[in-house]
Amino acid sequence: MRRVRFCMLLTGLLIAGPALADDGWQKTKEDARGQTVWFNAWGGDEAVNRYLDWVSGEMKSHYAINMKIVRLADAADAVKRIQTEASAGRKTNGSVDLLWVNGENFRTLKTAGLLQTGWAQSLPNWRYVDTHKPVTEDFAIPTEGAESPWGSAQLTFIASRQTLPHPLKDPEALLEYATQHPGTVTYPRPPDFTGTAFLEQILLTQTTQPDALKQPPDSATFAAVTAPLWAYLDKLHPHLWREGKDFPPSPARMDALLASGNLNLSITFNPAHARQQVNSKALPADSYSFGFQQGMIGNVHFVTIPANASASAGAKVVANFLLSPQAQIRKADPANWGDPSVLDPQKVPAAEATQLRQFIPTDLPATLGEPHAAWVNALEQAWLRRYGTH
Repeated sequence: MRRVRFCMLLTGLLIAGPALADDGWQKTKEDARGQTVWFNAWGGDEAVNRYLDWVSGEMKSHYAINMKIVRLADAADAVKRIQTEASAGRKTNGSVDLLWVNGENFRTLKTAGLLQTGWAQSLPNWRYVDTHKPVTEDFAIPTEGAESPWGSAQLTFIASRQTLPHPLKDPEALLEYATQHPGTVTYPRPPDFTGTAFLEQILLTQTTQPDALKQPPDSATFAAVTAPLWAYLDKLHPHLWREGKDFPPSPARMDALLASGNLNLSITFNPAHARQQVNSKALPADSYSFGFQQGMIGNVHFVTIPANASASAGAKVVANFLLSPQAQIRKADPANWGDPSVLDPQKVPAAEATQLRQFIPTDLPATLGEPHAAWVNALEQAWLRRYGTH
């Protein structure tokens, strides 16, 4: 009899579990109605800005959420604001409700206990997420439910077939090409995140101590681990645009220089960016993307909710919408943005899966994992000391 009661109790819990979860999410949606969500996001790309404007309209139409977009030059600006509010004792009614973040900025906020945790996997649309991607860690740091993924990225070069008929297979080929075509190659000035990713890419492929990059940098070994990077850049810089004495501030500026014929290469963190730029006639029709044969650095980017957010419920509803098949398909389409999806086509409904698959790149190089997040600041500071005074 006791066993029967236990089985009945267990069955009841199994049945009640999804119902309770549904009730909890329904309450979240009700709490979110009428809220204003301040979404702080990088605003350095017009395709991104147009996509987020569309999201804002969808949130207003379907969820009665007023989503305000704060377009940032650097997510670190929002991080500093959150830190300042915490220092001032502002534990509620913060100015940031949702933040597009990853890497060093996430590490900074999470280490200081300034983020809400344990909510991401409870979003209803988490069931569609491709868990083979690094969606529960960010630059080797466990997310612990403090971030919801919404896109994936990989460092990618862009070139025109006219000036570069065949892809460059490795850093040595890049150096050789720059030597033969002086002034036509460069990279964004760190701390632009794409410029810093270029440093990480070269470091990953040049260092003799790759395991050291999985841990925070050690002052006792930093010089030895990074020596091959600086040796490579010392050879490369004299052949760069403006002889390596000046650097474009962003990938967008590099795209413009590529389009005008002043550069033969651009760089992006979006493998579909070249296609999107060609579709919009911003780059020549023969522009194409490529990466090194050994692989290119890649990651997942996330949204996070500060601990003192004013509109937590609304922020969760926005994060959940960003994971919906509808939003992910639109985002992955190069005609809109071309940002690769974080969903698993095998988990989404059949009709949406067909649409999603047509936007999944098939010819990408292997993805190299990011170094530990602490390397970002260490590399940027070392680069600025060596090259930033020009």
